[in-house]
Amino acid sequence: MQPPRASNWADSVDLMFYVITALTVVFTILVAIMLFYSIIKYRRGKVADRSNPVHDHQVVEALWTGLPLILALGIFFWSTAVYVKMRNMPDHAYEAFVIGKQWMWHVQHPNGIRENNELTVPIGQPVKLTMISQDVIHAFYIPAFRMQYHVIPGRYTSMWFTPTKTGEFHLFCNMLCGVQHSEMIGKVNVLSPAEFAKWMEKAGNRFRPTASTVAEKGKQLYDDMKCGTCHVDRDIENGPTLYGIFGATRATNVGNVVADEDYLRESLINPYNKLTKGYGNTMPVYKYKEAINEEQIRQLIEYMKTLGAAPGAQR
Repeated sequence: MQPPRASNWADSVDLMFYVITALTVVFTILVAIMLFYSIIKYRRGKVADRSNPVHDHQVVEALWTGLPLILALGIFFWSTAVYVKMRNMPDHAYEAFVIGKQWMWHVQHPNGIRENNELTVPIGQPVKLTMISQDVIHAFYIPAFRMQYHVIPGRYTSMWFTPTKTGEFHLFCNMLCGVQHSEMIGKVNVLSPAEFAKWMEKAGNRFRPTASTVAEKGKQLYDDMKCGTCHVDRDIENGPTLYGIFGATRATNVGNVVADEDYLRESLINPYNKLTKGYGNTMPVYKYKEAINEEQIRQLIEYMKTLGAAPGAQR
């Protein structure tokens, strides 16, 4: 049983493996036949002509020396050509960063998405992995891709491949790295380009549950609109915090107001009407019925109601 062929290298590596295996089998059978022929023909008690044994035969010697040499050189140059292609990194590959440590794989994508013991990549696109170890030598091994390369502490190593099949494939450490080496396993998820784009949009969460309550839908919308970029758990230069906002009194440029539902709705549609004191016109204006509709405004308000005191203030 062999793993599926799921990368651009699989066919080349498999072909080389089968050729070397076939040559080994052929020569093993050939030697075995000659050995058994000699055993049977010249066994003790067997009548055979032993008067003129052959001590040297130049043609036979040239064959058993020259033929293996030619085959060995052919395999050497063939494997070297494949190896050079593997080590020549493509210019426009999708690049991810891998850290090996006892006993897990940590992956970080260019946009900041992190994965543990998983690597998610798109099909049909060259993928380059830049790898390093934080403790001992590991080996990043994907059998279905016929790819393996050492992950070394203190030095970056790299490997690349182009996935050719979608699905989940085993990921192993193929270097004995400690007592729990056998637990250092994971999987590679190969997605279609559309699925990969959707996966990236969801910040790498393929298992993100579908929002059910109004507040949960509001949180999902809040995250999708990146509201948390400016409205964090404390007042910062980019925007005031929204933690504990509902029902609180806010100082604005038109005086103190209570942050009730009407105020929150007005602040979403016309954020400049009542600016929080100390802040300018930096809030994006979401044009009513174009960017967000009434239902989404309701969802956002319900989510803001769930924001209690800031995490720091709760201690």
